[in-house]
Amino acid sequence: LREMLDDVLRHIHDALGVTVGGIDDDAVDAGRRALLHAGDAALAADSAVSRIALVDFDNDCVNTSLAVARKLGRKLYGVRLDTSANMVDKSVENPNGMFSPTGVCKELVWNVRQALDKEGFDYVKIIVSSGFNVERIKAFEAEGVPVDTYAVGSSFFDGNINFTADVVMVDGKPCAKVGRKYMPNPRLEEVE
Repeated sequence: LREMLDDVLRHIHDALGVTVGGIDDDAVDAGRRALLHAGDAALAADSAVSRIALVDFDNDCVNTSLAVARKLGRKLYGVRLDTSANMVDKSVENPNGMFSPTGVCKELVWNVRQALDKEGFDYVKIIVSSGFNVERIKAFEAEGVPVDTYAVGSSFFDGNINFTADVVMVDGKPCAKVGRKYMPNPRLEEVE
């Protein structure tokens, strides 16, 4: 895990130098040191940092949640389901077309909860995000869907100011979560 974190931080460091453009190396190095310190704190055995794993990268929330729980054990606080509204997670079956299987649907949450509980990870919290608003939260709560935390960032804003960014390439090679890809934008230009 430490090696993986170091690799991620190296890529962030490299991206900071390219993305910000004109930033001096001392500032980038200071940022990297801060990220490394945060990473060390997150990995420390006695750390009070709550570890929450985003588990939809491969569009397989159940198996990714189990893999992370097996690896981290009690160090894992929770898993975050963030499946896009235009995707269907591998664990969700809908043979009769009785519900909308896309995104973070109640069936996905139940699948993850049941899989974690079956392997003794009943202490792992489930955090959901991606399109949650008051109405959707009320519906999940009314049906007893086992959600511990709702992430509702963009539902707080009126208008169209929502923005997200994903890492889609690393060292010129595709590295995007399922459903995302590199999309060139002719309006962007590289800065030195």
